[in-house]
Amino acid sequence: MKNVLTLILALGLCSASAQWKPAGDKIKTKWATEVDPDNVLPEYPRPIMTRANWKNLNGLWDFAMVKRNATEPQEYSEQILVPFAVESSLSGVQKMVGAENVVWYRRTFEVPAAWKGKNTLLHFGAVDWRTEVFVNDIKIGTHEGGYTPFSFDITPYLKVGVQKLTVKVWDPTDAGPQPRGKQVNKPGGIWYTPVTGIWQTVWLEPVDATSIVDIRTNPNIDDNTLSVQVATRGSSYGDLIEIKVQDGANVIKTVKTAVGQEAVITVPSPKLWSPESPFLYDFEVTLISDGVVRDQVKSYFAMRKISTQRDAKGIVRLQLNNKDYFQFGPLDQGWWPDGLYTAPTEEALIYDIQKTKDFGFNMIRKHVKVEPARWYTHCDRMGVLVWQDMPNGDDQPIWQNRQYFTGTELQRTAESEAIYRKEWKEIMDYLYSYPSIVCWVPFNEGWGQFKTREIVEWNMAYDPSRLVNPASGGNHFQVGSMLDLHNYPGPEMYLYDAQRPTVLGEYGGIGLPLKDHLWEPDRNWGYVQFKTSKKVTEKYVEYAQQLADMAKTGFSAAIYTQTTDVEVEVNGFMTYDRKVIKLDEKEVRKANQAVINAIQK
Repeated sequence: MKNVLTLILALGLCSASAQWKPAGDKIKTKWATEVDPDNVLPEYPRPIMTRANWKNLNGLWDFAMVKRNATEPQEYSEQILVPFAVESSLSGVQKMVGAENVVWYRRTFEVPAAWKGKNTLLHFGAVDWRTEVFVNDIKIGTHEGGYTPFSFDITPYLKVGVQKLTVKVWDPTDAGPQPRGKQVNKPGGIWYTPVTGIWQTVWLEPVDATSIVDIRTNPNIDDNTLSVQVATRGSSYGDLIEIKVQDGANVIKTVKTAVGQEAVITVPSPKLWSPESPFLYDFEVTLISDGVVRDQVKSYFAMRKISTQRDAKGIVRLQLNNKDYFQFGPLDQGWWPDGLYTAPTEEALIYDIQKTKDFGFNMIRKHVKVEPARWYTHCDRMGVLVWQDMPNGDDQPIWQNRQYFTGTELQRTAESEAIYRKEWKEIMDYLYSYPSIVCWVPFNEGWGQFKTREIVEWNMAYDPSRLVNPASGGNHFQVGSMLDLHNYPGPEMYLYDAQRPTVLGEYGGIGLPLKDHLWEPDRNWGYVQFKTSKKVTEKYVEYAQQLADMAKTGFSAAIYTQTTDVEVEVNGFMTYDRKVIKLDEKEVRKANQAVINAIQK
């Protein structure tokens, strides 16, 4: 009887593959038609730490939504395309879930015969928010957090033949204190559709019982060294780590350390990474036990430094590789009309980054969202600086952004504080080794801002290699690496910090609604709106010229709102469906380069 059930489950997945289609009638990107339910996001999901063998579990899964207090349903009446969130069009479901419901996923899989003798890891790129995982009807683990990868060694729970995988997810969206970014149960204005459930790749990977878990790199261009820390599981005293560093095809250094020891590697005459020259070194890490290779992974790193320094005029500047460097980029929400949090294809994921470069920017502020690992690798390879926000959560602002804040901060509950600290640390751990990330942003506009000094000081101590923007546009404390102002629509320097760089964390928001490219034709929003591309471009250039003057007198970075339209927001360089570039690209690039060059020597 069990064999019959597994056969039915497997056949159900196959037959549904031909029946899947995007749900709803909202606008979509051109890549929506390229989504293949039999080959969804097939790229290796963790390019900063690669192994040769893996198995993708993306595709059509059985799906059911039930009340939160209900047991697992006996019947799964629908299918969902993983890894697209339940509320998205590309999921094929597009249903609102809410805190009163839970969603269940189910599929079968087989472990490749070639993996015999290995341990099998089950990886989830990201699931929003509370996840319970079952293998062959055995609960094997849970995870809370909507933005970071997690995994389980499922080897003890496997049986001969076909395996059953079941996943239960609960996500209260804005009904709880957890980090959620722009998600709300009633979208409108700057607030967007909820994202519930699996939204990044699910995959299997074979490893030895003795294996590499994580690699953390820290470059130091002042003494031409790279620090490498390798975390392992199942290793013993006497096991070795071998690290082989390459410049293209040339091996420039090979070092060995005992497991658990930091390796400090000299990189002779290093090629420095920058947006203008994003050079990456490759390296290979091998774990050796009793003279036998137990694990081997490939990775990469960059030699670059982010810091601050007072210039000849007495202005404290941001520096890249010990040179004054104006950082300028768009506020990037990372939302898609068809996939919500999830880009429909790899080409789509790359597109927004490439257009950012085409517009002449050198930086992206990843706004209250965390991306899949491949996005950060593309920024590393293409040369884009990244400011990484912590996704907002808990209550709305106690906010006084035009003066140093002296009032009472938000009082979070013990549960809320614990959630914030756990998830922010997990995000930093997940992204620690990506060289494109140069700044952490723990708070935005006062929303959820609490114990600012304590959080920022911990942040700076945990990662002293990067800058910390203590509260972008939020309640200003004299802590952290910079003072960040927000002002709409035009740039304005209404505060100045003589001890830290002063940056313009948000401005702009010039709107242009375009018929046939709107999320809701009768409802759209921007800080200021015009009716033609020419007028929007002219206003953008006007603001850029003002910003260039302010850069000379104090600003060290700026972020324009925003990369694309998002739902009813119409203030992007591109429409939400990415089918129209709304401003004159050449004029924008020329203006942006003038801003960046305003302080360059």
